[in-house]
Amino acid sequence: MSALTPELERKLGIAVERMPAFPRSVQRILELTRNINCLPKELVAVIEKDPVMTMKILKVINSAYYSLPSKITSVSQSVVYLGINTIKNLALGFAAVGILPRMNAAGFDVQRYLLHSLVVGGAARQLATQFAKGEVDPGDCYIAGLLHDFGKVVFAQFLATEFRNALLHSVEHAVPLHEAEKIAIGVDHGPVGAMLAKRWAFPDHLVDCIRDHHSPSAEPSAMMDCLRVADQVVRFRDIGDSGNPWRESEAPAAPQRFGDDMEAIVMKLGSLDKLVEDAMAFAQVGKE
Repeated sequence: MSALTPELERKLGIAVERMPAFPRSVQRILELTRNINCLPKELVAVIEKDPVMTMKILKVINSAYYSLPSKITSVSQSVVYLGINTIKNLALGFAAVGILPRMNAAGFDVQRYLLHSLVVGGAARQLATQFAKGEVDPGDCYIAGLLHDFGKVVFAQFLATEFRNALLHSVEHAVPLHEAEKIAIGVDHGPVGAMLAKRWAFPDHLVDCIRDHHSPSAEPSAMMDCLRVADQVVRFRDIGDSGNPWRESEAPAAPQRFGDDMEAIVMKLGSLDKLVEDAMAFAQVGKE
C-alpha cells in the first residue's frame, strides 16, 4: 500500500468503509474463534441466538456435500460432527455471500463471480486435503478461495467507471485483469480485498494471502499455492467468471507442489461437477 498516492489511498479507504459490516453474530464468532481455547458451547450459544444463521448452517450441513450418516437437528450436533473451524467458516461464507450487491454500475456479473469464487474455495480446500495435508487447514483455504477476489466487488460498487475501464482494457489488450486494474485504477484488487478482510478482523495469514495472490514476489505458502492453482483450475475449466479468463500463455502457479502441466493437475483434482453443484446450493442458501 505504500506505493499508492495519498488520493488513491483515501478513495480506497472510503470505498472499503462503505462496504457492509458482517452481522454482529458473525463478528462475535470471529472474536471467539481467535482464542484457541474457545469452548464449543460458547460458539453454539452465539449461533443459536441468530435463527437465520442457524437455519442456513443446518440446511447446508444436511446437504449431500457432507453426506452425514443421520440428520443434524441442532448447532451443537453440528459442532460435534464438523468441528469449530468448519462451523466458523460456514458462518463467514454465508455472511460474505449475503452482503454481495445484486447490481453494480460497472457491469460486473456478481452471480457468475460468486460461482467462480465458491468453486475456487471448494477446489482450494480439496487441493489442501490432497496435496498439503498437515500444512494448512483446508477450511481456511476454502475461505481464502471464497474471498480472494472480493476487492473486485469493492471496485464494482464504488469505483465503477475505473473498474469498467479495467475490464475493457483486459479484454481489448488480452492482459490479466489485475494488470489492467493497475493501469486503470492504480492498484489491483488484492490489496483492496486485504483492506476489507482486515476491517472484518480476519487473521493476518488470510489477509496476507488475499493481498498477495497476484504478487510474484510474495512468500510462497501452502495456502497461497492451493489458492492460486485452484483459481487457475476453475478459470481453465471456464466455471463462473471473475472477469479474468484462462489464457493459454499462463503457467501453473505452483509447479513444485502441483507440477507444471495444467491438464495433469485438473486430472489429479478430478471432476469439479460436485463442487459446482455444492457451490450453487450454497449460493442459494446464502442469499435466502
